Amino acid sequence: MFKMLLPKLRVDTVFDINLEELYAQGYRGIITDLDNTLVGAKAPDATPELIEWFARVKEVGFKLMIVSNNNLNRVSLFATPLDIQFVHSARKPSNVPFRKAMRMMELTPEKTIVVGDQMLTDVYGGNRLGLYTVLVLPISIGDEGFMTRFNRRVERIALSSLRKKGLWLEEEKKK
Repeated sequence: MFKMLLPKLRVDTVFDINLEELYAQGYRGIITDLDNTLVGAKAPDATPELIEWFARVKEVGFKLMIVSNNNLNRVSLFATPLDIQFVHSARKPSNVPFRKAMRMMELTPEKTIVVGDQMLTDVYGGNRLGLYTVLVLPISIGDEGFMTRFNRRVERIALSSLRKKGLWLEEEKKK
């Protein structure tokens, strides 16, 4: 049951993703979560380093979308100044926001990557549709809301089970 929570790749931050390698493998679009994936849940703006990363994503040739469970105000205030398209109030892990983002990017699941900090929303949602899933460490756990804190507890149970089955090894994470 917990196998659907396993990402294809685990990294510390988005900056650790080898964009060139994934592009060479045929991926053309990145759907990324916002809160605790790109910036802390309460950080209103992108950092200079993140703005550079967005430029690199586009330079490599990827299309980019933010898909967030957060509200329109939060997501649009972050994404609009950066000229990044987004889907807000996504209700991940529902298939609907992922499909909408792929439609907007004109891509298929085989060409799409999902990046996020939560196994229950980002990874599970992406895996259900056959997307390439990347799990990053959360940026600022202290800023998380009730539902995210609840999800983290469920993730700990899932991780314990995956470790016991030998499916989650700490050394697998790429640096």
